[in-house]
Amino acid sequence: MAEVNITYVTEFILKGISDRPELQAPCFVVFFVIYLVTVLGNVGLITLIRIDAQLHTPMYYFLSHLAFVGLCYSSAITPKMMVNFVVEYNTITFHACAAQLGCFLTFMITECFLLASMAYDRYVAICSPLSYSTLMSKRVCVQLVAVPYIYCFLVALFHTIITFRLTYCGSNVINHFYCDDLPLLALSCSDTHVKEILIFAFAGFDMICSSSIVLTSYVFIIAAILRIRFTQGRRKAISTCGSHMVAVTIFCGTLIFMYLQPKSNLLDTDKMASVFYTVVIPILNPLIYSLRNKEVKYVKALDKGCETLKILKLRK
Repeated sequence: MAEVNITYVTEFILKGISDRPELQAPCFVVFFVIYLVTVLGNVGLITLIRIDAQLHTPMYYFLSHLAFVGLCYSSAITPKMMVNFVVEYNTITFHACAAQLGCFLTFMITECFLLASMAYDRYVAICSPLSYSTLMSKRVCVQLVAVPYIYCFLVALFHTIITFRLTYCGSNVINHFYCDDLPLLALSCSDTHVKEILIFAFAGFDMICSSSIVLTSYVFIIAAILRIRFTQGRRKAISTCGSHMVAVTIFCGTLIFMYLQPKSNLLDTDKMASVFYTVVIPILNPLIYSLRNKEVKYVKALDKGCETLKILKLRK
């Protein structure tokens, strides 16, 4: 009986967003600027929330973690993606690919549940304002953040282990700009049917759970707003939730398009959707929340005022 030579994959090649040479330099510049603004925006927002006592509230506690999560999963993807624009073959080792997938899944799923925690916080603030300090105590806030981190880490670890226990013995070119489950399964020599079911099941469960919390919270919030007689009161309540509603719509809408569609529709079409939620959304979150929230605007204006006074004193 003839022996069959099987070459097992020890590294992967990331195909990237585009293989057109004329687009490499412009894309590198665009994504470098986006990533730089993402880092500065999220780190700046986290720092502002940490150092200013006026922002030591549950809403901004959740927001600081949302900024941290967005910064982490953007950093897991974007720097390696930019390498693809300056080298001919963007290789990544087997273990580095596993680490990238694990980090990305951990922080991406965490963002879903953090948005749900923030929706619950807004529900309590609008529907039970007198009990807000009790229902949203420091201990409760820590639990609403810690549980998503732990759960999402375990889910990401589970998926990563299963994905990288499959056999990869054919092509090592990933038709994507980062290591993601579905493009990796397309390269596997093993039976991936069970893994595909697990992806769909977990993605569906996570989206349904987080979306249910968000939708239920907003049903009660809308009902409470409609009971407010004064127009000014309604506007204040709506403005309190506006930033969160925009963030949830953008993030969840993109993920539903990405993961809950038939396998035949994936690959090239989803690269643009992937760019949106791995690169664009992390830069949008600090912009959405800092531009729409009066407290952040006030603190920034106060800081600028203090700096101006210091300059005037030095001149005197």
